[in-house]
Amino acid sequence: MTRLSLSSFPSVARSLSLSLFFLLSVVASLAAEKILPLPGETFSVAGRPAFLIAAPAGPTSTAPRPWVWYAPTLEKYPGKEELWLFSQLLAAGISIAGIDVGESFGSPTGRALFTALHTELTRTRGYAAKPLLLGRSRGGLMLLAWAAEHPEKVGAFAGIYPVVNLTSYPGLTLAAPAYQLTPAALAAQLTAHNPIDRLAPLAAARVPLFAIHGDRDTRVPLEANSALLKSRYAALGGDMKLIIAEGQGHNLWPGFFENPALLAFLIAHARR
Repeated sequence: MTRLSLSSFPSVARSLSLSLFFLLSVVASLAAEKILPLPGETFSVAGRPAFLIAAPAGPTSTAPRPWVWYAPTLEKYPGKEELWLFSQLLAAGISIAGIDVGESFGSPTGRALFTALHTELTRTRGYAAKPLLLGRSRGGLMLLAWAAEHPEKVGAFAGIYPVVNLTSYPGLTLAAPAYQLTPAALAAQLTAHNPIDRLAPLAAARVPLFAIHGDRDTRVPLEANSALLKSRYAALGGDMKLIIAEGQGHNLWPGFFENPALLAFLIAHARR
């Protein structure tokens, strides 16, 4: 575990209302124009907006092309904060893609849409079968929920203050509508959905994990998310590197995004 300092880097009614909120967020994301931090292609997968920022292909290369799968793909994400990291990945020959699944919180509906994107990229567009997953905040929840069901399709996972625990964020009351369940029903089925409880397949497949997380994060607390992920993954024999950003919360500090260790992790596993 690495510690990082500032100097280290240059009820029914309620359920109905929440269901309406979820529906409106889906409609809004469908209507919003996708603005990417770098030039890329926008297209539709299973009726949902998706994007691809493609790295130049080698003139004679016939091998599947490496790619980073970014989440959450929502109206404002990815954003300018990812510009440096994406630029470095492209320079290393690694493309970036994602799909807008709305505020799905890792639900089966969102996971099915993720599978549709994976199929599109790997079977139609010639991209590698094992992408590198990159989750920012709740994007970690989305990606790890999918990865737990498809460990054979994951090259590695990296997170920037990633959510990995539904009970921590967004909480079962807010997440339940996305699962088409009541909060009580979701609680009863939690171990079938919560990434932190579904790590064994990833550890068995020897999928490497990485996270950078602030020790003052009150929205996605370190101890209930990345630190818990590391301890549970280690107990299963899995490999995870955790960088703790001292004095940092859930914010846009450049050290989260312009992180050489994160970049090196992604590049190293893309080349395996």
